[in-house]
Amino acid sequence: MIMHSLVSSAPRKIGDDSCGPLAFGCWRLTDPDLGKAQQLLETALEAGMTLIDTADVYGLDYGGAGFGDSETILGQTLAQAPSLRDEFLIATKGGILPPLPYDSSQQYLTQACEDSLRRLGIDVIDLYQIHRPDIFTHPCELAETLEDLRAAGKIRYIGVSNFTPDQHDALTHCLGEPLAANQPEFSAATLTPIQDGTFDRCMAQGVTPLAWSPLAGGRLATGEGVRDELIAVLDRLAERENTDRTAVALAFVLAHPSRPVAIVGTTRPERIKTSTAAFKVTLDRNDCYDIIEASQGFPLP
Repeated sequence: MIMHSLVSSAPRKIGDDSCGPLAFGCWRLTDPDLGKAQQLLETALEAGMTLIDTADVYGLDYGGAGFGDSETILGQTLAQAPSLRDEFLIATKGGILPPLPYDSSQQYLTQACEDSLRRLGIDVIDLYQIHRPDIFTHPCELAETLEDLRAAGKIRYIGVSNFTPDQHDALTHCLGEPLAANQPEFSAATLTPIQDGTFDRCMAQGVTPLAWSPLAGGRLATGEGVRDELIAVLDRLAERENTDRTAVALAFVLAHPSRPVAIVGTTRPERIKTSTAAFKVTLDRNDCYDIIEASQGFPLP
């Protein structure tokens, strides 16, 4: 019997643009060596990662110099290799203000976006995402701020991150149009978006999910802090596919019909290169449901 693979390596839509099914994430981009940073971007591009995802708050950990550090490093890298700018969709996020922690007011978010533009050294942000919901900002106030930023030519597309489905719907209602992207955590170890309606909203509204931490922060690669049953299933499938569990875990993310983009956050060029092994993995429904049952620890009804 020939297996039909659910894994899709087709381009994903971001507004009127498209990007690869894997993206380069900058959470750990904190090394000030611009030569290394440029190598990472060039390697990502060679691997078909045509979306770069960062955030203004990145740099507060992983050895960064502080708030905005990852955006600054990315901006300096693009400045020294300007030909790279046109090769990528640049996505960043705002709305986290340590130690407040969240602020999506018009005054703050407008300034946050302008600061991101300055650090990145670009004229327009391709995809601007609200990093986490500020429950004390009315969604229509937020929509007005985002519309003003777009009208001013500072952002092109609007997205959210870590929003509940209802928060997603409220902002969409106020915008009067679908979002371009919704970025939740999703992996074989974190199934929330397929359980709480997030991906269903995305499919209904034509929104592309951006899956952060598709390897559960590396735990699916190491096996630490993950259910033994899940690791056993990933290893069984990896042996069958003549690959490793990392490729299988990424393939699982790429198998969902909402067509997520998996954001790969490694800063090791060799791991960027090997991440494309996920495209060669064949997963059918039985495989994907085996992963889900092993992840949640109980059988489906």
